[in-house]
Amino acid sequence: MLSGNLRLKHTAITLLSLVLLLGIWQLAASLAHSPSLPPPLRVAAVFWQAIQSGELPYHLGVTLLRLVVSFSISMLLGCAIGVLLGKNKTLDAFFDNWLVIFLNIPALVTIILCYVWFGLLESAAILAVVVNKLPNVIVTIREGTRALDKDLLEMAQSYGFSRKKTLVHVIWPQLHPFVMAATRSGLALIWKIILVVELLGRSNGMGYQLHLFFQLFDVASLLAYTFAFVAVIQLIEWLLLRPLDRKALRWRR
Repeated sequence: MLSGNLRLKHTAITLLSLVLLLGIWQLAASLAHSPSLPPPLRVAAVFWQAIQSGELPYHLGVTLLRLVVSFSISMLLGCAIGVLLGKNKTLDAFFDNWLVIFLNIPALVTIILCYVWFGLLESAAILAVVVNKLPNVIVTIREGTRALDKDLLEMAQSYGFSRKKTLVHVIWPQLHPFVMAATRSGLALIWKIILVVELLGRSNGMGYQLHLFFQLFDVASLLAYTFAFVAVIQLIEWLLLRPLDRKALRWRR
């Protein structure tokens, strides 16, 4: 009962916060009275028109496909390399400078170089996103691997746990927070990089559309497309990441 009341309270606070944000936006738009700051209802009307025409679902779907592919590659490679570096001090020392270099190369530079070297291809776009995200995943998972409790690993070994059982019951619960941190930061980072990738070298996707709206000074469409993508990312958080979080951490209860 108490948990239900807390959820209702949290929902009420969230709705109140959103209403306040919309109110501030409406007030600012009324005071500015400028095409550069359209009111919420104008943006909502543009959003609905874009859905009805099919343009928004198409470009959003293209961008989400690129996000899924690049995110999956980054997470799989990043987790594997991060665990390897966290367990092997020699490899970690050898590749540490590589990670520092790639972490500090601006995303824009990587994107331009991929397009120059490989052409304006879909594979070059995906590669640019992966190269930008991969070092962050590796560093996060490496730190998680370093933080593994050696006593628990030795206990699992002394009790004769198989590798699978050790991974599921000993290693994964400790690595889970680091994987989720890499996942959430990855989603936030990758979709921003994908927009730049699409703006510079693709003929479809949300980034391409935003660039087109910028050239037309169509702020209402800019905001409508931006909110559509943010809403999808929030749905991924609520419907996928949070349930996975609760399931993975149920052992703490």
